[in-house]
Amino acid sequence: MRFELFIARRLKLSGSDDNRSAAPNLTIAVVGMVLAIVVMILSITIVCGFKSEISNKIYNLDSHIKVANSAVTVNGSNYSTVDSRDVMPLLAHSALAHDLRSVSLIAEKPAILKTPNDFKGIMYRGVDSCFSWSYFEHCLTEGRVPVVADSAAAGEVIVSQKVASQLRLAVGDRVLTYFIDDRVRVRRSSIVGIFSTDFDEFDNAYILGNIAAIQGVNGWDKHTGTYVGINSRDLDNLSSCAYDVYRLLSKAAVEKESPILYSVTDTHHNNIAYFAWLDLLDMNVVIIIVLMTVVSAFTLIAGLLMIVLERINMIGILKTLGATNGATRRLFIYLTQKLIFKSLIYGNALGIAFAMLQQHFHFLKLDAESYYIPYVPIEINWLYILALNLGVIVVSYLTLLAPSMIISSIEPSKSVRFE
Repeated sequence: MRFELFIARRLKLSGSDDNRSAAPNLTIAVVGMVLAIVVMILSITIVCGFKSEISNKIYNLDSHIKVANSAVTVNGSNYSTVDSRDVMPLLAHSALAHDLRSVSLIAEKPAILKTPNDFKGIMYRGVDSCFSWSYFEHCLTEGRVPVVADSAAAGEVIVSQKVASQLRLAVGDRVLTYFIDDRVRVRRSSIVGIFSTDFDEFDNAYILGNIAAIQGVNGWDKHTGTYVGINSRDLDNLSSCAYDVYRLLSKAAVEKESPILYSVTDTHHNNIAYFAWLDLLDMNVVIIIVLMTVVSAFTLIAGLLMIVLERINMIGILKTLGATNGATRRLFIYLTQKLIFKSLIYGNALGIAFAMLQQHFHFLKLDAESYYIPYVPIEINWLYILALNLGVIVVSYLTLLAPSMIISSIEPSKSVRFE
């Protein structure tokens, strides 16, 4: 073991028992580093939480992959349509089948909800029996999800809490739904459930019901819809999966000499604004970490100088005994690293504890209309926290190299008489 490491392990940061002049300054240095580490840990966990929660909402409120008809007008209507018989069997018997969680036929059509006292424009999303209701069951505040089996009534719908509040609707109420094209068509809908996703753009615009309602209004058969919604098991490779779906459909169209040209888009393409916003959050974390690193660097430099000034006599003695400048510098770097590791222990303990408390109890609230979430979300990524700690250790060591050069300028003849 090197002698400088041996000495550093046995020295106290605050010096001898009768010389505590540097103790308050070193305490301030530790507190400063602890706060910086806590801020960095919370920044990482909060941004990871935001990205996870918002992404999860987007993935559940919109199909991961949409297969639609590229034509402007099909079957004499103003809406492009897709026939599920041209898409679903191909996907079911392809190599992609094991990667797909669900495939459903979906139809969307603008409409107006009308009550005796008020009205509201909405988008009616009709889904078939293959649609997964698990997320909306989780978001229900009252009632149940619609029954959309082929034999079920087409009038059951669920509406958001915002729409229900605006139109003064409750579970069990019946409301008129107006579909307006070349002429007005009216359907009576029954409210069977009320949900809240805290995603205003969706809650203010959509109601969900049976696809048979839109098929009846448009005069479509049971195999026709606006698009086929595909949910993938692998969210990290949606673009690749969408490309495979497009290639499969294009190949089938060529073999059948079909004139239909399909467009295949994924969630990232359809919701590019939200994902761009989430990517910007990463930049915020980088800025916070850089600022906290700068603060910690100045704190460490101040701490090192306090330790050096407190032990100038010892530096002179070591040099008199033959210690080189490099060995003496390493001694004080090792000694200052005690401060670093002490700060890391306290900082990680406080930061992770606070993050876990917020993760379980949600005591820090947010405005859901602005942030899409009613509380500050937390996701603890241990790999990121480990990388943060390793980064702090490396940067702290590099930060101490230049200031430790001051030890080289200390002359033994003067330092041993320093008071």
